[in-house]
This record gives sequence, structure tokens and C-alpha cells, in this order.
Amino acid sequence: MVAFGGLFFVIDMNRLLWIGSLVALSMGSCQQQAPVQEQPAQAPAPPPVPGPNLATLSDSNAVAELKAYGAQYPGSEVLLETRLGNIRLRLFDDTPIHKANFLLLARKGVFNETVFNRVVKGFAVQGGRTENRTIRLGRYHLPPEITGPHFHKRGALGMARYDDDQNPGKLSSSIDFYMVQGEKLTPYQAQAMAGRKLTPEQLRAYETIGGVPSLDGKYTVFGEVVEGLEVLDKIAAEPVDAYKWPKKDVGMKLTVVK
Repeated sequence: MVAFGGLFFVIDMNRLLWIGSLVALSMGSCQQQAPVQEQPAQAPAPPPVPGPNLATLSDSNAVAELKAYGAQYPGSEVLLETRLGNIRLRLFDDTPIHKANFLLLARKGVFNETVFNRVVKGFAVQGGRTENRTIRLGRYHLPPEITGPHFHKRGALGMARYDDDQNPGKLSSSIDFYMVQGEKLTPYQAQAMAGRKLTPEQLRAYETIGGVPSLDGKYTVFGEVVEGLEVLDKIAAEPVDAYKWPKKDVGMKLTVVK
């Protein structure tokens, strides 16, 4: 019993001890530090893409490097994605150097930094150039692989090059590729434009689906469009500036899918 202001109170000592314990426990909890939150583990960096070092490729070593790469890392189809739709490309086995080069640059992401930089409606669309490249790439060319069965029908995939005066060996660019749109031509027109004698099959293709026979025998055709010809037409219809560069960039993403 305790006196307070002339009044007397009875104190339950057991209850007082219990309340005191709660206060002490509460104060102790307030003094505890918040648990340290674990930082999420960072995802491991993706493994490097196999293949030769792009920065060290040159005219002296590119052929050997690409032949070895093509034998070890084959492929046959590439998906080309754009803001206008997707195009599926099939690469030819009998142009092994151009094929290996295209597969290598696609897998290394080189084309993903580029745009279609030359578009001529009724002729062809060309890509592979950029003003903002971050991937180091050596300067090298590809020897021509101009074979009889492949010609510049609509949907043909070829590699650009310098004109004959600057490039009598018809060496291909390593990065500038094009897809043929072309126009339908009579057999007489097609043969008059061609740089070589056309077969009946080629004359029929130029008449029914179109193409650009004036490029035959001069540039290497190393593949063809198997899906997405309508997307090729959309790219060809893009408004361009005085240099044939689309006024609104048409970028691309290339993925080897087969």
C-alpha cells in the first residue's frame, strides 16, 4: 500500500513486475537495428560470342578465319527484324565465305547497330552502314563468289562493292548487304540488261517475279528472302533524302535462327 495525496492505493507487485518487463522489452526492441537487406545478386555477364576477333580481321587473314568459323559454327537462316516487319533470309552453302561472314556479324551484333542507308524503289534496299558504330571492326573485303545458279531475282540477297575502276577484282564489302526488289521484265528486256547469258529459268523468273539482271555476274548473291517480301516492299517505299537514305531510319536486328 502506498499513500498519494492523502489517498491510499494497493499495489499488485506481480502486475507491476509484469508491466516493467513489457516496458524493458519494448525499449530493447526500439534499440535493435533493422536487419540489413541483402542486395539482389547481379546476373552473370553473358559469355562472349565465339568466333574471330572482329577488330583484327583484315584482307590478309579474313578468308582463312571465315572458312574456319563457317566450318565450326554453321547456320542457314537469319531473321531480320525492322519496325516495318520481319524478313527471313536463307543463306547459300555454295558461297561459304559470304555466308560465314554474314553469320559472324549477325551473331556478334554488328548489324544491330546499323540501318538501311540506301533505298532505291524498284531496284534494291541496302543496309549495314551506321554513323554510330560501337563494335570495333577491322577493314577487310570478301573475294567474289559469283556462281551460275544465283542471280538477281526479286528477293535476292547480295553483297555490295566498289565499281570496277576501283575494284577490278570484284571484291565484296564486308558489311554492306542488299536485297533486290526490282521490276518485272520481258525476256528481251532481261537479256538486254544482263551481264551474261540467262537461262530459260532465269528469264522466266525475271518475267514473273522481277529483279535486276544488270547486276548479274558483277555482285555475289549469297542468299534470298524466303519470308517477308512485303516488308522489303515497305522499306523500298520509305521516303528518302537526296542521298537515298530513308528520312526516318529503318534499323534492324539480325538473329541466326537455324
